[in-house]
Formats: sequence, C-alpha cells, structure tokens
Amino acid sequence: MSIYDFEVKDGEGNMVSLKEYEGKVLLIVNSATKCGFTPQYTELNEIYAEFNEQGFEILDFPCNQFGSQAPGSTEEITEVCRNKWLVPYSIFEKIDVNGENADPLFEYLKNEQPFTEITGKGATKLKLVLKAIDRHYKDNNDIKWNFTKFLVDREGNVVRRFEPTEDLGDVKSSIKDLL
Repeated sequence: MSIYDFEVKDGEGNMVSLKEYEGKVLLIVNSATKCGFTPQYTELNEIYAEFNEQGFEILDFPCNQFGSQAPGSTEEITEVCRNKWLVPYSIFEKIDVNGENADPLFEYLKNEQPFTEITGKGATKLKLVLKAIDRHYKDNNDIKWNFTKFLVDREGNVVRRFEPTEDLGDVKSSIKDLL
C-alpha cells in the first residue's frame, strides 16, 4: 500500500486520486479555522509560495474533532481560508481523522508515522489540554490536535510527522531537503 492508493474528496465532493500528486513532495495537514494554531496558515502559505514550483503541494483537510474549531460546512471553511487567510492550495472535504469514522488516508498516515511527542513552542500548554481530555494520550497514534502535519516524499513515502507545536522552520527545512 502507498499514499497513491488513496482517493479523497475535494472541497466540492469530487473524488480525487492521490496518484495525481505522484512525484511531488506533499505536506498533508488537518486544519481548523478557529484554532490557536490557525495563524500557521500564514507561514504555510509562504512555504507553499516558495516551493510549489519545485514540485511541492499542501493538502489541507479541515477537521472539527478538536474543540469544535472547524465549524461550518466545507464550503464555509474554504471561504474563510481563501478570503481571510488567503490559502492558495487545495482544501479538501471536512473529515474525521480519529475514531470509527476516521478517513482511511489519515489512518494510513498515523500508522506510517506514529505519535512520538509534543515538542516546540506551546508544547507545555497543549500537553495540559491533552491530559485533561485523555490522560493516556501518549499511548496511541491518534492525531492530537489541529495542524498536525505529515510530510510525504516524491516516492509517496510518509517520512515525517510534525505535531502542531513544532516549529514551521523545521517543517520548511525538511521540505527543502526532499526537494
């Protein structure tokens, strides 16, 4: 199985094969428009602008599972992303990333790059939030919060998982290494 075996729904509900992204470096993100991490859109836009012409894509999957911070329909979320945050890359259908209704793509991503630790700026605060929700949060590979990112190389290998608090400079450096 590879990343290219998956199909996902775009923001208009059309099925899209990830084979369309074969040969590109991908950053797959679960996002939310009303989260403390939402300002990451600004840096993600900059990273996209810098690397897109070199074969880099960001695939954005809104998710409302963390603090109900992605309210509204996929259309409404896309409108906020495009108009407020000026997001230029692909925004897909709103999905679940954990639980019995988790999108198969995210199940695959979590298996390929298991959870290790929350690090970076804001890690202490996020850990407290997570402990309050589930004191055993460290014991599974679930997505922990909005703006978890998975980096995929040009061959479709899931090579890195970035938790929401990790420095986007590290994400950018890892992308640059793959390009």
